[in-house]
Amino acid sequence: MTDEIAGLILAGGQSRRMGGGDKALLPLGDGCLLDQVVSRLAPQLVSLALNANGNPARFSRLGLPVLADTVTGYAGPLAGILTGLEWAEAKTACAAVVTAAGDSPFLPADLVERLAAAVGSHPGSIAVACSAGKRHPTFALWPTECRDAMRRFLVDEDNRRVSAFIERYGFVDVDFPLVEASGQTIDPFFNINLPDDLAEAARLLQSMVP
Repeated sequence: MTDEIAGLILAGGQSRRMGGGDKALLPLGDGCLLDQVVSRLAPQLVSLALNANGNPARFSRLGLPVLADTVTGYAGPLAGILTGLEWAEAKTACAAVVTAAGDSPFLPADLVERLAAAVGSHPGSIAVACSAGKRHPTFALWPTECRDAMRRFLVDEDNRRVSAFIERYGFVDVDFPLVEASGQTIDPFFNINLPDDLAEAARLLQSMVP
């Protein structure tokens, strides 16, 4: 089934807690935060796009389609997910989209495989990643057929809550273990919201270098 799945990195937020600007382009390791996310997610998928608003040229070196929200007004990550579903339906032959947050540099190398396996026994459901007892709604597999229901939910009902849509539509939780690396315990969905988080990610990344 993984050859029928497209991917979308969600980088359309306004990054207020990081002082604004493009959080995904902040330096990390040998490149930027977004480089880390792309390097982990791209090998798992047949097609990958980036959801971001504003001038797409700032991401041109990545060679990815850059999709601006199809719902105006910075309606949050659900608008980005909807944009990805509509892109996949129009531009790919994929029947589902796996989304990932653009600020999580340690996402699992088997994210797509395990989400896809989970929906095998729950056809038509959304598969949502979890770790350490917490659900991560922006890391999920979404059937493209849910796009119309999502647009009604977001536009007609003016409900922007990703978790609320997941719970209404039907879902299965997929648990991912914490990762042990060089004596460090890392949540694979560790995300960067504050400058201290970026410093911690740099330290963890360095500790994983052989």
